[in-house]
Amino acid sequence: MFDNICKFLVENFSSDFATWLLGESINLTELSPKELSLEPIRADALILLQSEQSILHLEFQTQVDAEIPFRMIDYRLRVYRRFPDKAMHQVVIYLKQTNSNLVQQNTFTIAGTRHEFAVIRLWEQPTEVFLRTPGLLPLAVLSSTIEPEVILNEVAREINAITELRTQSNIAASTAILAGLVLEKEVIKRVLRSDIMRESAIYQDILQEGKAEGKAEGKAEGKAEGKAEGKAEALLEVARNLFSTGMPLEQIGRVTGLSIEQLQYLQVSESRDSNQ
Repeated sequence: MFDNICKFLVENFSSDFATWLLGESINLTELSPKELSLEPIRADALILLQSEQSILHLEFQTQVDAEIPFRMIDYRLRVYRRFPDKAMHQVVIYLKQTNSNLVQQNTFTIAGTRHEFAVIRLWEQPTEVFLRTPGLLPLAVLSSTIEPEVILNEVAREINAITELRTQSNIAASTAILAGLVLEKEVIKRVLRSDIMRESAIYQDILQEGKAEGKAEGKAEGKAEGKAEGKAEALLEVARNLFSTGMPLEQIGRVTGLSIEQLQYLQVSESRDSNQ
C-alpha cells in the first residue's frame, strides 16, 4: 500500500513533485501505461506524468529490487518509441532505510549499452525540502532526521494549517500510513487527528471496498442492497473489536479481508478516539 499512497500523492499534487524533482512547477498530467503497451502486472507500481515537452517516470520502493535498473531502461525505450521527441526524467525513490548496495545503483550496463537514472534515498534528504508544500508533507518523517516523532509533530502542525478540508484529510491519512515505516502506531495516533483522516479518499476507499464486497455477497443471495449497506461499517467494527484482543494483524486480515497496510491505517485512525 505504501507505493499506492505515493502514487496517490504524485497524481494529486503533481506540481509539488515537479518543483522538487524537476526544479520548476510545471503542469503535469497522468500518462497511462497502456499507451506504452506495458503489461498490467508491471504497470501497477508505475507512475508516469507528462507535459508537452517531457515525461516524469517515478518508482517508489520500500524494499530493494535487483531488477530496477533493467526496468528503468525498459521503460525508457518504450517511452522513446511512443514519444521520441520528449525528454524523460526517471527517478527511483527509496522510502525505507537499508544498508543494501542495491539502493546505490543508478545505471543499467551491458556490453555496448549504458543507461542512467536518478536515485533518491529519502533518509538522506534534508527535512526542510518536504515541509514547503502540502503534497510532500507525508514524506518529511522519512527524511534525514534522528527524531522522526519531532518531525511528525511539525508535519501535524502544517496539516492543521491547511484550510481545504479534503486536502487536509488526504495529507493526514497519507502521512499516517508512511509514518508507519519509521514510527510505532501509538506514536502516530497520538499526534495525528483521526477525525480528519476519516474524511480522506484513502479511508473512503476502504469503505467502498467493503461495500463492493457486500454487494457481491448480496447478489449471490438475492439481497444485494441489504448486504451492501452494512458491510463496510461491519468490516470496520470487526477490525476494531479484534484490535482490542491483541490478535495479530495477519489473523485479523484473514478474518476481515483487509490488507495489513489497511489495518495499520485503521489502527491509527480508529484507536485514538477510543483512548480519549
